[in-house]
Amino acid sequence: MKKLLFQLDTDAHPAVFDTVVAYDGGADHVIGHGGLNPGNVGPLVEGCIFTRAPKEKKNTAIFVGGSDLVAGQELFKGVQKMFFADFRVSVMLDSNGSNTTAAAGVAKLGSSRTLSGKKAVVLAGTGPVGQRACVMLANEGASVALTSRSLARAEKACNDMNDRFGVELTPIEAFSNDDRGQSISDAEIIFTTGAAGIQLLNTHHWADNPNIELMADANATPPLGIEGTDMLDRGKERDGKIVWGAIGFGTLKLALHRACIARLFETNNLVLDAEEIFETAKAMA
Repeated sequence: MKKLLFQLDTDAHPAVFDTVVAYDGGADHVIGHGGLNPGNVGPLVEGCIFTRAPKEKKNTAIFVGGSDLVAGQELFKGVQKMFFADFRVSVMLDSNGSNTTAAAGVAKLGSSRTLSGKKAVVLAGTGPVGQRACVMLANEGASVALTSRSLARAEKACNDMNDRFGVELTPIEAFSNDDRGQSISDAEIIFTTGAAGIQLLNTHHWADNPNIELMADANATPPLGIEGTDMLDRGKERDGKIVWGAIGFGTLKLALHRACIARLFETNNLVLDAEEIFETAKAMA
């Protein structure tokens, strides 16, 4: 029986990246639908859960994606509200790579050194990857701050993650590179999750800081988020800091994404969100 993955996206056009990885993860067919929200997704979910016999439902799965994490979370919940009894299929949330990218980066940081008890700062952390990275670092025992050029945006992101995961995050307004340099003055862990091609720190902001132990940068488009590092860094030591570049931990991100897709077809009742995906990442790292 064919393994069918329904790619339900909050954007108008489902992400090509997610489609390719879905096939690489073992789906026989990927069927994409865009422009979805909790109000219009019902008929698509019904098509998934009311077809195929109970023992065959594991061959149908749902992937929720899109560029907006908050919208993705709502769609993810809307999909699950349609499930009842054994009328359900496995479902995964990874809006804009939020869960898999964050999980891979934090897992690699954790494989390099202990995270518990450390102060972590996630720079430009209001996007999907940044928000999830904050949660994962906090759940590993780190004290986590999140920066944004807008304090209101930072506060909203912190509140959203507290509402969903019960983690306490500290919002920081940091408009310039110098502001961000000040925000990491007493940090031991740095994770930059800004937009592609936007430099967030200059070399002098981190190289001479004796407190910093670990750094990860999710940006693979020059200029990188952290000047003086390389996207290919794989736990490389630079000025006494262990550095993971976007491609350096991106290998794990892709392997993790594929592995999670494969898991969707093992049963019809698997729910993969940040917690479950991060546990898988730690095992793989």
